[in-house]
Amino acid sequence: MENKDILDEQASMDTPQPDNLTNEEAVTVNGGETEEPTQTAPADDFIAETNRIGSELAELKDKYLRLYADFENFRRRTAKEKLDLIGNANEGVLQALIPVVDDFERALQSIDKTDDVAAVKEGVSLIYNKLFKTLESKGLKPMVSKGEPFNADLHESVTQFPAPSEDLKGKVIDEIEKGYYLNDKVIRFAKVIVGS
Repeated sequence: MENKDILDEQASMDTPQPDNLTNEEAVTVNGGETEEPTQTAPADDFIAETNRIGSELAELKDKYLRLYADFENFRRRTAKEKLDLIGNANEGVLQALIPVVDDFERALQSIDKTDDVAAVKEGVSLIYNKLFKTLESKGLKPMVSKGEPFNADLHESVTQFPAPSEDLKGKVIDEIEKGYYLNDKVIRFAKVIVGS
């Protein structure tokens, strides 16, 4: 019997016990799954990271909304300023023309009271010069067309006449209506007669 007890002890020592198992032996004994200790640290890190990203998102959303509101206010303000500018664009020209209108009113009153045509003619000439100088001060310049070569960018041909001389062919013979520039931009084309 002793031998039998010794043999049983040796057999039990040769068989792996769950406490003494290596990883490979544990996989075989436990059915292919290794037991890992439970970790709470990654779950806490995940929650902290989620909270941090959520707060960053809320902050960025707030910045976006504020920036969008600022842009909308800027757009409305510039649209209003543009409308005001368009509405008052002619204010300077009109203020400069008011004295000329006053001169015309005085001239019309004096025409009824006087029989001197030379004085009326001189008054109208003075008013015309004042009006022309006022418009020149605002950037208006007359276009010189007579005797110049015809240019479709500056002139509007009303008709063509045979040129009185060979050197006037393709040039402006006469000017029906004067053209004007405003700060070097054509604002009215000259209506002309071209020699052919």
